[in-house]
Amino acid sequence: MTQVVLNSSDRQPIHVVYGGAQLFKAETPARLGTLALDLIRNYTPDASSFAQCLGLPPGELAQSVFDRTVAKLEREPVEDFRIDFEDGYGYRSDAEEDGHAVSTAKFLARGAPPFVGIRIKPFTEALRARSTRTLDLFLSALLESSSLPNNFVITLPKITSPGQVTDLVHLLDKAEARHGLESGILKIELMIETPQNIIDSTGLCGIPKLLEAAQGRCRGLHFGPYDYSASCNIAAAEQRLDHPACDFARHVMQVCAADRGVFLSDGPSTILPIPRHKAPANDEQRAENRAVVQRATRHHFDLVQRSLAHGYYQGWDLHPGQLPTRYAAVYAFFLKSLEPATARLRNFIGTAAQATLVGDVFDDAATGQGLLNFLLRGVNCGAFTEQEAAASGLTIDELRGRSFLKIMEARRAT
Repeated sequence: MTQVVLNSSDRQPIHVVYGGAQLFKAETPARLGTLALDLIRNYTPDASSFAQCLGLPPGELAQSVFDRTVAKLEREPVEDFRIDFEDGYGYRSDAEEDGHAVSTAKFLARGAPPFVGIRIKPFTEALRARSTRTLDLFLSALLESSSLPNNFVITLPKITSPGQVTDLVHLLDKAEARHGLESGILKIELMIETPQNIIDSTGLCGIPKLLEAAQGRCRGLHFGPYDYSASCNIAAAEQRLDHPACDFARHVMQVCAADRGVFLSDGPSTILPIPRHKAPANDEQRAENRAVVQRATRHHFDLVQRSLAHGYYQGWDLHPGQLPTRYAAVYAFFLKSLEPATARLRNFIGTAAQATLVGDVFDDAATGQGLLNFLLRGVNCGAFTEQEAAASGLTIDELRGRSFLKIMEARRAT
């Protein structure tokens, strides 16, 4: 299956893989794909076992999900990678961080996934200087070796006030001028990890103020469920991605970000598909490994499906074993609804055209646009092709136009 991306500038990656800067190399994304494929071969080597592990019914859907997942891992295992100088990096000396800021930039200059960036440390009083230095060293080394990668972004974590976003924007203004970059080309992602990001001290939603402080640079809002739930005094044993407190925060993010041109990303699952025994010595240990890996795999699959149902089409991944379930969950979500969605859109267009012919008022374009958006997301994430989406009765050009209203206007004019 050949993936055709409708518009790369509008494409949202379905995940962002976080990896410590101390571990990043030029071959890291490809290596993650190899490890992900090894995990499939060892624990779910065919469509039947893969579907059974994930809870998919056997049949055409299961086979299609398996085939497309394997093909994706072979072709483009990582869509978005964040070189992490924060939680995934740990506490290191200034000399070590200086060295990693330069070395990771040089590795990145040799090739990058479709989306890429770095997560710097927070802009708190204690860490702002270190964070600023890391970013400066990284950008200088990167731009000495190559041009800025496509879809490059800087992620700012643990934001407690809009002023921290403003400080980063001013820093990026200076960096662009110093390196001769186009103004505004350095984009940022804001991590929503504290309660004051959701409801601030004035009792208002905090996110619009953060977006205003970003001055048009913000590409996405990323939810940090564990810092957030800890800040809400939720016990460690209850801190999980699907906790009701996290649902509330995500829905506030969703409402605040509506029609603002920013992507939303859900947080990670920290239950990783890691075998308990590195070198199993007997059948009992091999069975235990299989159970541990498959349990974590199913848990991640269910969480991703839940995020998709809530309208979050991107999430964090922390381990190569989460790549297969990320792709499988996304593909299953879109594929199982492809036929009903195309049939519904086809009938919807016919009804709209008929209403116009008899002089009735037809004003439910939002429903048609919602169905069209579903097909566009399905194509852009690689779940199905433009040709498969065209079963809706739309032409490829109409799909690429991305506007239901314009489709109807053009058809009424003929």
